[in-house]
Amino acid sequence: MPQRHSKNNNDLAFFTYDEKRKLGYGTQRERLGKDSIKPFDACGLCLKPFIDPMCCQKGHAFCKECILECLLAQKKDMQRRQAALATQQKHEKEEEEERLALQKARELDEFDQQNHGAVPQYTDKNSFYSKDKNGFHGANSVKATSFEEEALRTMKAFWLPSATPEAPVKVEAPSTSTVCPEGNEKIKLKSLFPIHLTEDKSERSKSNSIDRTYICPSCKVTLTNTLSLVALNTCGHVFCKKCADKFLPADKSCLVCSRPCKERNLVPLEKGGTGFAGHDDKLEAKDFKHLGSGSGLGLVRPPTKT
Repeated sequence: MPQRHSKNNNDLAFFTYDEKRKLGYGTQRERLGKDSIKPFDACGLCLKPFIDPMCCQKGHAFCKECILECLLAQKKDMQRRQAALATQQKHEKEEEEERLALQKARELDEFDQQNHGAVPQYTDKNSFYSKDKNGFHGANSVKATSFEEEALRTMKAFWLPSATPEAPVKVEAPSTSTVCPEGNEKIKLKSLFPIHLTEDKSERSKSNSIDRTYICPSCKVTLTNTLSLVALNTCGHVFCKKCADKFLPADKSCLVCSRPCKERNLVPLEKGGTGFAGHDDKLEAKDFKHLGSGSGLGLVRPPTKT
């Protein structure tokens, strides 16, 4: 059976609906699977299992080396932006001084022309046809004022490469505080605290899985993304939320090391999700692709975080 002519007609000056669909035109949607969800024991920067984990006061956990490198890179970027800002301010100050000097010279030139008229001044009185500094002869010579020289120097002419206007690039004042790479809240190195996960060392867990398995030190339940986890910022031990709400407010101490703690020391840990929509996880990724004008190539807009 022959196919439709509209799907085979490729001599049109525009894209048909079927051609746009084949090129991926429009919004593409895809449901995120388990591989796209970060487990609770993975670093938020390198996405690998924890190595000496550190946690901020908002519950975002990272490897110690990763978060230190991130904070150091932010510090270096701040120094670079501060240097660029200082250079820009120095350049603006020099331009302002030059503008004031030109304005003063223009005022003196206008005062001189009012008192002496428009008669050109000659260096050699005996030679009527001598050249002046601008290259004009005799009565046709006109003294170029500082205003005209400035106008010629700053002339906005798009057809002249030397006089093409440029858009000034302004450097904004950089922030002086480092931010968390996940939560974008202000963070300091001294506000980070190490967390300690209790590893399951039973024979059954060793025989079933190569990866490390962590349990709650109180109820011995295996920790996964389905559980809400809580860490103590005083000692760093991690518990499930049920045990933390049940025992810690009553005992006022850690269940592992018996270190005193209060309710404000409980920090809920952030997790990647479970893969089920019932846990309020948005599991759909969107990517919008539109066609370039007359090129036939798809220009991809960055996907929105959903």
